[in-house]
Amino acid sequence: MTKVIMKLDTLTCPSCMTKIEGALNKMDGVKGVKVLFNASKIKAEVEPEIKGEALKQTVENLGYTVKDLKAKVSEG
Repeated sequence: MTKVIMKLDTLTCPSCMTKIEGALNKMDGVKGVKVLFNASKIKAEVEPEIKGEALKQTVENLGYTVKDLKAKVSEG
């Protein structure tokens, strides 16, 4: 599995959080998404073949700005 963390420019409301989680969870290869409203951060666990850039593009297509993207392959 790969853990992807994205820092957003701003996250203004809880419904934004729900919108992002729903869109990312519908993507093939995404195993779990948690949007941290107060931190304006997204944490996702994805299959290794899924690139963080694909998740970033989905979030940006929803109208949000991703300031930082990090991906780390988990051991095991």
